[in-house]
Amino acid sequence: MDHRPPSVKVDKPWGRFEQYTHNLPCTVKIITVAPGGTLSRQYHHQRDELWVVLDPGAKVELGENVLYPEQEEKLFIPRETVHRLSADGDGPVRVLEISFGEFDEEDIVRLEDVYGRTGP
Repeated sequence: MDHRPPSVKVDKPWGRFEQYTHNLPCTVKIITVAPGGTLSRQYHHQRDELWVVLDPGAKVELGENVLYPEQEEKLFIPRETVHRLSADGDGPVRVLEISFGEFDEEDIVRLEDVYGRTGP
């Protein structure tokens, strides 16, 4: 089942806005990865994530693929999909993360972690 939320662009006289959610329960945060930093290789049982890349230099492992998304590129990560975010350049990388479903920081299954954290 595809849990992907609709994304709507609305043009206005002053420019436009892009709406990522509408009346959906979600959690929104901005992740900042320091230069050379990397998150756990992980997945979640209870939530899907939509990432909007805010800065250049992002490296994303998504399943078996390695991606280098551009600024403003959107990546949908269905629950139970293995993923990892890294800062691959000289500056920090920020990603807007919108999580759909039951949000709980304990719902992180770490498969690999350079900081020694493993398990759920």
